[in-house]
Amino acid sequence: MSLTCLLSSELILAAILIPFVASIIIPIFHRAPNCREAVTLISALALLVVVTDLVPYILSGARPEVLDLDVVSGLGISFKVEPLGMLFALVASTLWIINSIYSIGYMRSHNEPRQTSFFVCFAVAISSAIGLAFSKNLLTLFIFYEILTLSTYPLVSHKGNNAARRGARVYIILLLGTSMIFLLPAILVTYNITETLDFTPGGILEGKTDNATLAILLALFVFGIGKSALMPFHFWLPSAMVAPTPVSALLHAVAVVKAGVFTVLKVVIYIFGIDTLSSSGQADWLIYFSSVCVIAASLIAIRQKNLKARLAYSTVSQLSYITLGASLATATSITGSVMHIVMHAVAKITLFMCAGAIYVAHNKTEIEELDGIGRLMPVTIFAFFVASLSIIGLPPFGGTWSKWFLAIGAIDSGYYFVVAVFMVSSVLNVIYLIPIVSAAIFKPLPGTKDGEAIKLKEAPLACVIPICLTALGCLIMFFVVDELYNFIGLIDFNVGVGTGQ
Repeated sequence: MSLTCLLSSELILAAILIPFVASIIIPIFHRAPNCREAVTLISALALLVVVTDLVPYILSGARPEVLDLDVVSGLGISFKVEPLGMLFALVASTLWIINSIYSIGYMRSHNEPRQTSFFVCFAVAISSAIGLAFSKNLLTLFIFYEILTLSTYPLVSHKGNNAARRGARVYIILLLGTSMIFLLPAILVTYNITETLDFTPGGILEGKTDNATLAILLALFVFGIGKSALMPFHFWLPSAMVAPTPVSALLHAVAVVKAGVFTVLKVVIYIFGIDTLSSSGQADWLIYFSSVCVIAASLIAIRQKNLKARLAYSTVSQLSYITLGASLATATSITGSVMHIVMHAVAKITLFMCAGAIYVAHNKTEIEELDGIGRLMPVTIFAFFVASLSIIGLPPFGGTWSKWFLAIGAIDSGYYFVVAVFMVSSVLNVIYLIPIVSAAIFKPLPGTKDGEAIKLKEAPLACVIPICLTALGCLIMFFVVDELYNFIGLIDFNVGVGTGQ
């Protein structure tokens, strides 16, 4: 084994093990919160350094691998880093640092119970997300997918009240249920047909089965990947909003739902192959179904009075964008989907952290309670406005580009109505996000008189600084899109065309 391969192999294992080891060390400092949280922050920084060190290997064309533990002949647990997994790992590791800083401010300010177990489960969740990102085959991905579900269950039920227990039950039943009823059978059938589960450029199903079986398998995979929150198996996501806001940020931006749509993309690209899906026409139903989900979830979001519930249904809609891009099965549409994973992660974590900051500073959770609150929390509300514009897809914010490539992919595929779906959805984004900002800034603050001096009351700095960083990220992502586009272009679609075509 060359030195280069040895180093890359060590980096892959280190990336998976660093958060896991942190989860073992954190409880040691149960009675020393400063040390406990220092372990979290140092581990998060170390993870980002290790993951970043893998980037040059990918840019040079290498696809480093490590481990090959056979379960049965030809099928085992192994890891391989390719551009799509690399990008997901970068998102998760970067946002872990930001969310950890925010979590410290939130959990301390709100005097949340069981903070040690919170940070332990959070670290295990990040470890499983990295393992999922670097999985070489479906078996390895499935194992880490389920670990991610189990490790986040205690986070959803963290508050320990009846509402938390109910939300956590819905969470675990839907995610484990869809995995066992749909995803696991899809994996078993795929292995029976192909005798492999390795992620392979161009897919492993081409020429191996008929179109009817392809359609059934696609349905099993899509609905079995419950973390993608595709309707009608999306209820776990709004139900999980009973969790503390840092957990909501984890679910929506850092790991869980991003793991879902990442898995959808891995299956489409490396199990089915985009040529196979586009030529067989077996993804056509998913194009129409995802389009309905985009609009339906947005309409439901408009009706929500609770701020986190509205943001949750917004996520259901935005995730359907990614599934829709995958179902269009072109290099351009999937480029848009991959971009949307990144853009949505940065914008949605900002929105949820803003919601948490409002709760910490003023104990407000309902949208009707936010009138005039921008006068008390101008930084938080401005960040909320910036992230909203990115979700809507307006320049100069990152969400502009992912929607652009998704729309171009729809035109390339001949599905012109999908462009209209994106346009209508953006209008609905305006309807359910901008009035929140408008009321917070322009409506009078209840209990105050005209001209009365108002004292600012933002959340603690540990909450405000991460919000500012991710809001700035929404802006920066607009201007670094060329670098992101080129990195996505490294994904081997094995179709003989570039991602820009």
